[in-house]
Amino acid sequence: MGRLTCSSSAVLLVVAVVLLVNAEVVLCDGCSYKRIFAFGDSIIDTGNFVYDIGNGQSALKELPFGMTFFKRPSGRICDGRVLVDFYAEAFNLPLLPPSIPEEKTGQFATGANFAVFASIALPPAYYKSKYNFTMSVPSDLGAQLDSFKRVLARIAPDSTRAVLNESLVLMGEIGGNDYNFWFNGDPKNSRDTPDQYLPDVVARIGSSVQEVINLGARAVVVPGNFPIGCVPAYLSAHQSGNQSDYDEHGCLRWYNDFSQRHNAALRQEVGRLRSKNPGAKVVYADYYGSAMQFVRNPQQFGIADPLVACCGGDGKYHTGKPCDKNATLWGNPSGFASWDGIHMTEKAYSVIAAGVLDGPFADTPLRHFC
Repeated sequence: MGRLTCSSSAVLLVVAVVLLVNAEVVLCDGCSYKRIFAFGDSIIDTGNFVYDIGNGQSALKELPFGMTFFKRPSGRICDGRVLVDFYAEAFNLPLLPPSIPEEKTGQFATGANFAVFASIALPPAYYKSKYNFTMSVPSDLGAQLDSFKRVLARIAPDSTRAVLNESLVLMGEIGGNDYNFWFNGDPKNSRDTPDQYLPDVVARIGSSVQEVINLGARAVVVPGNFPIGCVPAYLSAHQSGNQSDYDEHGCLRWYNDFSQRHNAALRQEVGRLRSKNPGAKVVYADYYGSAMQFVRNPQQFGIADPLVACCGGDGKYHTGKPCDKNATLWGNPSGFASWDGIHMTEKAYSVIAAGVLDGPFADTPLRHFC
């Protein structure tokens, strides 16, 4: 019997080792990735659209865009940094370069951003054939993935899986414009139609996630949509004399409910992807919940009114005029959630990013997503 009993010192040593290992897991400040590859639209575009228009005139090439952090226009549709910038900083990586300027030559040692302003998830031909609706957009998710695959084939022809194994992939936010262009396009458009194609938008996002997993990705973040009923452009375009159309924060109930329907379907798709790919880690980022923090408690974040734009016109929601060098700048952007009535300020993005990086607005907080 005595020969089958470990010594007390051996037991203590084993326990100590187990506790030490577990302590490192709990106390670990996070994971490290060598690269971030991102896909999406104007929410995270870091210069692709501005590069694409070449010498064409655009307000995005002038102040006040970029005024806060970069002190100059940076190609971002914001006063400063956008969400992907905060993720890069959290993992001690340089800010992601836009992919298009160096698609044929760049080595992208720390990743690249394939997101393009005004991009949609589904191809424009989908909307033309099914709804006779024209979406004239510069890019869609399929085009971004095609560019990504061309880059991978060039920079890692024999080591694509190895490169993606040590990278974080950010799949969006994407799909918001598939709804924005319909809701804010022809006034005759029925607001019920996007519910018909919502499943296809979500399926396209899911198939894109599966595609990068098949290429070798092992860590993918899939963000949901924002509370669009709180966006100044929506509030201005869809004003109602019926107070029951608004919630207690002044946001449009129907449009926020729509965002939540999209997000519920996307969460379900993320769950399916997890089940299908046990070797990969797919996390849902709750941009809706994180953004609602400064809608519900704006003063906590130094925001006076989360439903008005910082840069724009003289309308009720500071809309009615595009943000450009001649627009009204209503104050320091750090006191606003909305930058131009559609996109958010650096301040708002920092709040959303913190909720995803540190919780509770991600299935697994990204700093511990390893």
